[in-house]
Amino acid sequence: MGESLPDAGLNPASGTAGPDGATLHVPALCRTPAVTPARPRRLLIVFHSQSGRTARLAAAVAAGARECGGIETLLRRAPEAGLDDLLGCDGLLLGTPENFGYMSGLLKDFFDRTYYPAEGRTVGLPYAVFVSCGNDGSGAVREIGRIARGYGWKEVAEALIVRGEPDDEALQRAHELGAALAAGLELGIF
Repeated sequence: MGESLPDAGLNPASGTAGPDGATLHVPALCRTPAVTPARPRRLLIVFHSQSGRTARLAAAVAAGARECGGIETLLRRAPEAGLDDLLGCDGLLLGTPENFGYMSGLLKDFFDRTYYPAEGRTVGLPYAVFVSCGNDGSGAVREIGRIARGYGWKEVAEALIVRGEPDDEALQRAHELGAALAAGLELGIF
């Protein structure tokens, strides 16, 4: 233990000098470190907000998620989010106002644009929902859940439903939701 091995004259970083001075051709794969850092796990937050309420919740969710240093957090408005965002994420948070007992049309549009191209490719994706509403929010949560089951996603946290203007308590709960999902991804729980 603790003894050092003699230098054989091979510099794996360059792959050029052998013990007898002959040129060696070491494949690039052999020159990479034994442990290559993987890309950080990615949490995608997709939301729509018309009044600004859901945007405030989304900002709090993102702030909570970003406290988890090993997670890359992407915050996207629903019209800007696309298939590449969805396929490149390891977890998903969906935010919407409740409109007429349903999710916003622009969040539904995100689903419409990504469902068939992503079909079978995001099975098991952990997700959670946050909703701002004037009523009870249950219609939006229910319909998002139905669509998520079609994708094969796994709900990992109870939906956050905020009635009316988000107060400090609601923003704190949104922050905690983002932090919890990010921590679950970082720890490999989800």
